[in-house]
Amino acid sequence: MIDLPQTRFSLLVRLRDPADAEAWRTFIDVYAPAVFAFARRNGLQAADAADLTQDVCRNVSNALRNAKFDPDRGRFRGWLFTVVRNQLKMFRRSQSRKPRGVQLIDDVAEDTAAESWDLECRRRLFAWACEKVKPTVTATTWNAFWSTAIDGMNGEDVGKQTGMSAAAVYLAKSRVLARLRKEVEGVEEE
Repeated sequence: MIDLPQTRFSLLVRLRDPADAEAWRTFIDVYAPAVFAFARRNGLQAADAADLTQDVCRNVSNALRNAKFDPDRGRFRGWLFTVVRNQLKMFRRSQSRKPRGVQLIDDVAEDTAAESWDLECRRRLFAWACEKVKPTVTATTWNAFWSTAIDGMNGEDVGKQTGMSAAAVYLAKSRVLARLRKEVEGVEEE
């Protein structure tokens, strides 16, 4: 499996305080959409995935407050995956009388499910960082970054579209990437 950055320990410490609104907002902004998307990919309808997401967040809050997560025993994201997986199993058991005809987490290889979870977390973290950075740069800079870094266009073609030189396009890309990294570092360790 891919070795990914860990959730920043300082954020985890702050999450132990239910009154730390900024820490919880960061947690919810980054991880709740990942939980929701993962639940949807595992066969839950939108309303059920939203309920599951709330249950997971409540369980995480209770567990962190009661010091049930031990960073010496593994990554937070792995622990959170266990919480999500268990909630999916409980949901499945509660729905067992209703044939669903979809494959849930129990039917998927554990490694595949864990990799899918990590990928979903990384996607959501990237989207969250983009939401933070995009309003801080000009539309032209953002378009230059997006076109080169995400859409895979070359700097010369983007420069023609934006009226920038190719060098300016690559500089814009580099500056936006640096800001995105800074946002991500606020949540995850190197």
